[in-house]
Amino acid sequence: MFGFGQMFPDMGRTFDTTYRCYSVTMLRDREDVERGGKIIMPPSALDQLTRLNIQYPMLFKLTNKQTNRETHCGVLEFVADEGRIYIPYWMLRNLLLDEGDLVQVENVSLSVATFAKFQPQSPDFLDITNPKAVLENALRNFACLSQGDVVAIKYNDKVYELCVLETKPGKAVSIIECDMNVDFAPPVGYQEPQRSSKVDDGHHGMGQAMQTEEEEDMGFRPFIGQGNRLDGKKKGTESTPQPLPNGQQRRGIPNYNYKKGTITFIRNSRPVANGNQEENDDKQFEAFSGQGQSLRRKSRK
Repeated sequence: MFGFGQMFPDMGRTFDTTYRCYSVTMLRDREDVERGGKIIMPPSALDQLTRLNIQYPMLFKLTNKQTNRETHCGVLEFVADEGRIYIPYWMLRNLLLDEGDLVQVENVSLSVATFAKFQPQSPDFLDITNPKAVLENALRNFACLSQGDVVAIKYNDKVYELCVLETKPGKAVSIIECDMNVDFAPPVGYQEPQRSSKVDDGHHGMGQAMQTEEEEDMGFRPFIGQGNRLDGKKKGTESTPQPLPNGQQRRGIPNYNYKKGTITFIRNSRPVANGNQEENDDKQFEAFSGQGQSLRRKSRK
């Protein structure tokens, strides 16, 4: 009788091998590898992995022993030359590797991602109409994410780089068949647009009005702007408003005693001819007062 360990001597071991690392640009017509986060390994790696008790999907940790830089990836194919692996160029830069350098490849098991935060490395990323949809489509070619990595995605023949600032529940997560929330940090070099205007703190019913310094110097001008003619002609559409004197600019006073559901009528008093305003104020407003005129003409006798 042979023991279980004698029949399968590789059971319980982990995959841990060192390869020569090359960028996928060394291969022809493999731009699909450059757009994602998966690598190409030799056939012998597949033969060894199938005899090991590993967890699927296959995920690997790549480590540069010289600089202690590491990242995580998936595998796309097992067609590389023996002793070599081919990885995307952005991954080669994250690991600080040159063509042909040694890299350690170890199979790992990662938690499923629930959250990831990205920071675009250029304000050009804001030109995309729906950046979350573009990122979601690009991440379909990735198997996992690692904090600190600068991943590259391609959209409309342009490459955008995004730094992975945060991942949950761990520093390295699997994004295969997961429901992950995505957030964006302000792009590197992005500046908020500055408003060169001042706030007018007068009484306004719909909020605060913005006026520039030039408008304040000109004063208020009624009916300023340009009109449109029905016949399509431009003649006479530009207005020439005149600024009002300072003494004629008045603003209404809001009714602070107004209650919802009530109607308040305000009667505008006409200017008094003799200038005696006090006599006019003493007169009380009387509805339907005054003399009327009859439409029927009086018959003559």
